[in-house]
Amino acid sequence: MIAGVGIDMIEVERIAEKISKEGGFRELVFSKTEIDYCESKKHKAEHYAARFAAKEAFFKALGSGWAENTSFNEVEIMNDKHGKPEINLAGQTLETINAMGIKNIFVSLSHIKKVASAIVIVEK
Repeated sequence: MIAGVGIDMIEVERIAEKISKEGGFRELVFSKTEIDYCESKKHKAEHYAARFAAKEAFFKALGSGWAENTSFNEVEIMNDKHGKPEINLAGQTLETINAMGIKNIFVSLSHIKKVASAIVIVEK
């Protein structure tokens, strides 16, 4: 049963500015695996932005916004072996989401030079 739907979009330039600073934004928001993935891309800011949008959409789909006992960097947006994006949860975030009864999470990403977007559907 669908428990929630979230959508988000963000300007790529906003994320490009944040990741260019040495303030720890990347480490606060992204997992090491996500950082390695995005840094390997030619247009890395687009990939970071799409993943940021997916995290925002995920929290919107929960219906709570950024939920207590969750961390952005424990919501990991990766691609399966076919390139399909998926959300992997870790740590306290995984425990919190499991306690909510979430069974399936679906994510779709899109990005162009100036804008990135994502939609997330969660099922119980």
